[in-house]
Amino acid sequence: MDPYDKQVVLITGCSAGGIGHALARAFAANNCLVVATSRSRGSMADLEQDHRFFLQELDVLSDASVQDVLSRVLERYGRIDVLVNNAGVQCVAPLAEIPLSALQNTFNTNVFGSMRLVQAVAPHMASRKKGKIVNVGSITVMAPGPWSGAYTASKAALHALTDTLRLELRPLGIDVINVVPGAVTSNIANSAIATYSRMPEWKLYKPFEAAIRERASFSQGIRSTPTEEFAKKTVAAVLKKNPPAWFSYGHLSTIVAIMHHLPLFIKDFIIRKAMKC
Repeated sequence: MDPYDKQVVLITGCSAGGIGHALARAFAANNCLVVATSRSRGSMADLEQDHRFFLQELDVLSDASVQDVLSRVLERYGRIDVLVNNAGVQCVAPLAEIPLSALQNTFNTNVFGSMRLVQAVAPHMASRKKGKIVNVGSITVMAPGPWSGAYTASKAALHALTDTLRLELRPLGIDVINVVPGAVTSNIANSAIATYSRMPEWKLYKPFEAAIRERASFSQGIRSTPTEEFAKKTVAAVLKKNPPAWFSYGHLSTIVAIMHHLPLFIKDFIIRKAMKC
């Protein structure tokens, strides 16, 4: 396939059932060549026979893995037009008792994993004076609440890094977009519950165990925005000639954005009621 009339998009975290997988399909539907990556190629098996996708196993925690994938992509297509840092992990636990290893793993994946890709791809994009970097954050940053502090803090760090990258990379011809999902249907609850099952028994927070476990699936209610709808809207925004610096979409995104501007005592009252603490 001739890649010269199509944009080459590299997306991390493309396992079936997640936002990355839906984004991959939406980019492909918009005449893009998509490098779909995940830690296991088998998790993207349904894309295997589609010529629009180039499937790669990628561990965002590994410098060698990132460099290896980038080399293969550049050898095949000659360039990367869009990088989408979507790979991430949820982590549900009270901060006073969370194992520090779990906190560290959350930041390693959500923050340092994204920055590893940015630093690998930016020199290539700068050499062409062209490119887009998309970091997938979270609406929870706008109104942090209990039980998911590790995840929210990691996404807050990513938001801050994205704001700085937008300014630093603009002179090099690179657009940086912060994509901020609301409550979007995905497999994040399943992975969050799997991680939660490995947590130690709480001491201080034993009475709140049911509420903490419930937080793992809070974004996956019946009113959650369908993944395909979110992906379609997001890809349309990213592919604009002048993409927005901030794009937020999904159930609760408007409400939480409004909450961000409320006085703290009102915001705390609302969140305590919602999260049962």
